[in-house]
Amino acid sequence: QVLLVESGGGLVQPGDSLRLSCVASGRTLNTYAMGWFRQAPGKEREFVAAIRSGGPNYYSESVKGRFTMSRDKAKNSASLHMNSLKPEDSAVYYCAAGHPILSTLRDPRYWGHWGQGTQVTVSA
Repeated sequence: QVLLVESGGGLVQPGDSLRLSCVASGRTLNTYAMGWFRQAPGKEREFVAAIRSGGPNYYSESVKGRFTMSRDKAKNSASLHMNSLKPEDSAVYYCAAGHPILSTLRDPRYWGHWGQGTQVTVSA
C-alpha cells in the first residue's frame, strides 16, 4: 500500500511563489512515476507535471516555465515549485504515483495512487 501525503498549500497573492511537497510511505517509489494534478471546483482533474522513473520532466502547457517538479528518491518524495502564480492556478493539488506509459502520463485514470490533496488559492 502506497500512502502519499501532500503539504505546502495555502493562500497567496498573484505573482507569489509556493512550494508543495509530497512524501510517500509504505513502498519505495524508485521505479514509479510521480506526478502532480490539480482540480478546481466544477472542473475535471488535470495534469500539471510528472517525472517518470529515471526520465525527464513533463509539464502542462499552462504551467511550463513557471512550475518546476523535482523528486528525491532517497527521501521517497517529490516537490512542486510554483512561481508567478496566477488566480487560475487556484485548485486542490494532488500528488500521484504509478506506472503510466508515456502516452497516458497526462490521464489521471492511469495513476494508481493518490494523496488527499492540498488547497492552493491565488487571490489578491
